Amino acid sequence: MLKQKNIWIMTLLASAVLLSACQPQKAEPQPETEKPKTTVPDQQMKLIGDTETLTLNLPECDGKSCPEIKIERLNTNQSFIDAYIDQEILKLLSQILSIEPAKDQTKLASREATASSEATTPLAQVATPKLILEQQTEPFMQAFLKLDKELKALSSAQQISLMIKPKILNAEKPLATVVLNSSSYLGGAHGASSQQYYNFDLQSKKRIQLDDILLPQQKMALQSKAYEAFKVWVMDAKLANSIEEYEQIWKFKLSDNYYLAKNGLVLQYAEYEIGPYVVGLPRLTIPYDQLKGILKTQYFPVSDPVPASEAKVKS
Repeated sequence: MLKQKNIWIMTLLASAVLLSACQPQKAEPQPETEKPKTTVPDQQMKLIGDTETLTLNLPECDGKSCPEIKIERLNTNQSFIDAYIDQEILKLLSQILSIEPAKDQTKLASREATASSEATTPLAQVATPKLILEQQTEPFMQAFLKLDKELKALSSAQQISLMIKPKILNAEKPLATVVLNSSSYLGGAHGASSQQYYNFDLQSKKRIQLDDILLPQQKMALQSKAYEAFKVWVMDAKLANSIEEYEQIWKFKLSDNYYLAKNGLVLQYAEYEIGPYVVGLPRLTIPYDQLKGILKTQYFPVSDPVPASEAKVKS
């Protein structure tokens, strides 16, 4: 009896082993493949944005002699540049229009008092950079309109105008560049225009001057290169029979108004700076291959790498 019982137990065990062997085996877990990481560009190292037009209250006017004024400001991801250009716009306005300081201070105090009282109401305006600049330009608006009235009182049918507009020229390395353009006609024989460049290092958040991009003790070398470009410009434009003749009236000088273009260092000049009104806003370009040993290495353009499919081994 015991022998039969043992045989029966052994039979059950053998069946269990066979059944487990027939069960499908679970595959071992495979390590998850990592998804390729997409590199997100650092937006803080770029100047991204556009301009916005200030709201300036002009009186109602109908006719061809109505005054025109348009002022724009930068609105970008780099607030320090926006604030810097705002101040430059105010400086430019002070050069174009003269205001009376005493009246200006009285009006400004009155506006601040009004803004303070309105701040207690639920509908008070938020003091955005745009709104602040609009308030700061109001005295110049009043001077502009006063000039228009004075010209009209003299029976003048001339239309006065003023435009100020910044523009992003270069958004990233080596320098972020903004140009501030202006044009105005305030009566007289002709209007006026200007073009000022502002170059910024986005990492240090500072404006970079011409001296900052030059190697030590290389200012005179740059001046020599610029003078050669000046002589070529004078003769190509046929402004005089010789450089000596031209410089009797219009002497050469080195401008510190610059920007780094694709083809070289551009030196921008103002009206009447190195030439008569007819030449407008002259600029001299010094190619990069002439700036070796003068310009700091980091300010040279980075050449694009040649694709492997296009690269050829010279024999």
